Amino acid sequence: MLLKTFGWSFAVTVVGLALAGVLWGWQGLAIVGILSILEISLSFDNAVINAGILRKMNAFWQKIFLTIGILIAVFGMRLVFPVVIVAITAKMGPIEAVNLAINDKPQYEHLVTGAHPAIAAFGGMFLLMIFLDFIFEERDYKWLAWLERPLGKLGKLDTLSVIISLVVLLVTAMTVATDVAHGGGDKSATVLLSGVAGLITYLVVGGISGYFEDKLEDADDADDAEDGAESAPAKKKNGTGAAVGLAGKAAFFMFLYLEVIDASFSFDGVIGAFAVTNDIFEMALGLGIGAMYIRSLTVFLVRKGTLDDYVYLEHGAHYAIGALAVILLITIKYEIHEVITGLIGVVLIALSFFSSVRKNRLEGKPGAGSASKSEVSSGV
Repeated sequence: MLLKTFGWSFAVTVVGLALAGVLWGWQGLAIVGILSILEISLSFDNAVINAGILRKMNAFWQKIFLTIGILIAVFGMRLVFPVVIVAITAKMGPIEAVNLAINDKPQYEHLVTGAHPAIAAFGGMFLLMIFLDFIFEERDYKWLAWLERPLGKLGKLDTLSVIISLVVLLVTAMTVATDVAHGGGDKSATVLLSGVAGLITYLVVGGISGYFEDKLEDADDADDAEDGAESAPAKKKNGTGAAVGLAGKAAFFMFLYLEVIDASFSFDGVIGAFAVTNDIFEMALGLGIGAMYIRSLTVFLVRKGTLDDYVYLEHGAHYAIGALAVILLITIKYEIHEVITGLIGVVLIALSFFSSVRKNRLEGKPGAGSASKSEVSSGV
């Protein structure tokens, strides 16, 4: 199971490190290895979030996520995206931007980091909306019950997440965005526009995917009502015990939603990579290897039913997303080391994992994923 799931990641690691050694020597090999570890540490919570969404999709779209999706993640976000950012911010053609990335690496790094306020505002707002929509939803299982129970009740106001996000964006634009650390000057307008763009992207992509998902669930409920209780055992199940995963338009928009989430998570990794190297190819190779492991870990979590067995993992991942969103907005003005960003996510997920283990042991189901959804945990 482990080799089957992580086989491609192991193979890409061996080939990638060997290629780095041939092209750039021992120093290049070390840089690519460090970048791979950086990407994994920064995006571990991404795998948990991806798994929570991917398990809703059918086998075909899961394969699409692992093939086309990985191409978008590795080549699109880790190689093409920084070049596009330079082309847009410097108002130059794509070929000129590529030449700059290859032949004038310090200037290329300066232009990419100079675009950080816009990138951070977009990604920060998108991730903040994911966190807020999670924390304001009533759930059967509550990790931090003292916090999640009252927030779940407040979440009955549908627009609350949007209101809070806009307030956070305004505060950021009026405070953090002035005299920024990346490029200097007042970037309030840039931050406002980019943040609104991130918010709109979330509402459009997430809203459309949610609409089709709800439509499909309504159709399944109607089929169940028509078929009666006798048809229930015959319903085809996926690996998590749920009905057949999303397909068609619902899966397509869910796939787009996944890719935007991955893009938002990759922002801090791409910017943070410049602390290690300004070589675009070393960066793409190192971050690409890390992205492969995140994809493999996502599949592992889905196939093992880990999110069903350890019910607080999604909570920990979403709290990590909330922390990352805040960190991205803060980094518009202040420098925060990537180690701190990565550790916060890892610690939150680890705590949620151990809370899940303790819950299972108390219920006499260590590692079991059969807990009744009607049971409400008091949390930690």
